[in-house]
Amino acid sequence: MHFDLMEILPKVLITFVPFLFALCFHEYAHGWVAQMRGDNTAKMMGRLTMNPLVHMDFIGTFVLPMMAILFPGGIFFGWAKPVPVNERNLKNPRVDMFWIALAGPVSNIFLALVSTFLLWVLKHYFTGSEYFRPLAEILVLFMGINLYLAFFNLIPMHPLDGGKVLARFLPASVNYKLEQNEHITSMVLLVLILMGAVSFLAIPVEIIRQFLLVLALG
Repeated sequence: MHFDLMEILPKVLITFVPFLFALCFHEYAHGWVAQMRGDNTAKMMGRLTMNPLVHMDFIGTFVLPMMAILFPGGIFFGWAKPVPVNERNLKNPRVDMFWIALAGPVSNIFLALVSTFLLWVLKHYFTGSEYFRPLAEILVLFMGINLYLAFFNLIPMHPLDGGKVLARFLPASVNYKLEQNEHITSMVLLVLILMGAVSFLAIPVEIIRQFLLVLALG
């Protein structure tokens, strides 16, 4: 199959680059909160950075997203390498891991709010600019990417952040069994994604995105 580089490059810049930034910001947030809670593992391993090269997982960060860009109609999905956390360095692992896990999705919600603010600035000060429409489209896309990442990672299944958030409210014995079977739930989750079973996320994402767009554009 022939690919036109001049046609693909804009798609990569508009879709993949914002996606990569959102993933890196997500992982950085995990490492930053872990450091705040007493664990410097991420910093010691060079993961407390926005450098995408240290966070990239070849399959999850590059292959799957690029396949979705090259073959429209596919599922745009991906992940980064999890930031390492050593629970032995935490004063209260059960509580601290809750906040460390929650930091990722919250960071993406924060980026969605930043997009909302920038859209508001565009609307009120740059409406007449020839760059208004393309910049607005990129910000709306970036908003959607971050909302999807936030809601997807809040699904209460290991190894997602939602599984670790849920662990705060489960008996330790139950959570231990869930973590021991994380490889199984990972495969189940991947199958569900490929089957399109997580498409229900579009409902809360679209509701919140429309609300943010009303705030930004009126």
